[in-house]
Amino acid sequence: MPPEPAVRLVAAAGRGRVAKAAVSLVERMAPWKRGQLAVLTYHRVDRPDARPDLMPGLISATPEAFAEQVAALASRYNPVSLAQVLDALHEPRRLPERAVLITFDDAYTDFADHAWPVLRAAGVPATLFVPTAFPDRPGAGFWWDRLWRAVTTSASPSVQVDSEVRLPLGTPDERARAMTTLRARIKAMPHDRAMDAVDRLTGELDPDSSGATLAPSVLGWDALRGLAAEGVTMASHTRTHPLLDRVSPEVAIEEIAGGRTDLEREVGPTPPVLAYPSGAHGGAAVDAARRAGMVLAVTTERGGNDLRNAEPLLIRRINVGRRTAVPLVRAQLVWASAFDARRG
Repeated sequence: MPPEPAVRLVAAAGRGRVAKAAVSLVERMAPWKRGQLAVLTYHRVDRPDARPDLMPGLISATPEAFAEQVAALASRYNPVSLAQVLDALHEPRRLPERAVLITFDDAYTDFADHAWPVLRAAGVPATLFVPTAFPDRPGAGFWWDRLWRAVTTSASPSVQVDSEVRLPLGTPDERARAMTTLRARIKAMPHDRAMDAVDRLTGELDPDSSGATLAPSVLGWDALRGLAAEGVTMASHTRTHPLLDRVSPEVAIEEIAGGRTDLEREVGPTPPVLAYPSGAHGGAAVDAARRAGMVLAVTTERGGNDLRNAEPLLIRRINVGRRTAVPLVRAQLVWASAFDARRG
């Protein structure tokens, strides 16, 4: 069975016995080879109602679903560390068959609460990409969480997008649609203009939207040091999480290199590895990563990697979402590492 139809079959079958049987068949038929790598991307592991002040779309799994996923990965695949991946850049065959790297972006607090205890108990390594301007800064949440909080709690009946467009906020569905529209528009702007727009919108919708009184959303430095001591690998996610194709090359280099410098100062030796914020690697972003001394960088482009011919600064990943059942995670790993990795 060709790989893409197999993935679609498993997705359609969902969580039942048919899905499990289908993915087991695909796994047995797959042309596994050493040197091929699949990388999973997670953001948050939490229950949707645990932090209503944070945008729920970044929840990758509930704690229960995540535990099920990790159990499947530990029993059917070979989870590898970032150090093993870096070592394999020189000799790809050092990677085992069915190699999978587990990564978390943004360093949300629920990584320590829900994700790492499961990973640690299973002996599964993980890499945490940290935006270093956010630890220990009350109220310095990510712009999308600030906007989410303002849009969903505002008493205003509408929000002014620009001189011609005003969106209603009368119902939960209207607020969700407004958030989708605003987020897309902001991500398309140059970085400084985008952050000004967020400040304007949050100020208009909720003058008290700073979030200074809320529980931290990002892990603090003491917590990060503790996780590093327990075996979590930390790497740069820049300082302030700008889209690197929306800033100047000089700013991009400073953001990338500065994030690593901060981690080395606060946590200890840090590998020269980057996760592009929101996966944005267009424009001069890749060159900026190279000039900042990175030897490996991960995108959000869906796919697998054959380290014999992959561009180390354009490593593909597979995003895990809240509706991604275990059979679909397994099917995507087969597709990525055994078939799609051949794209190079």
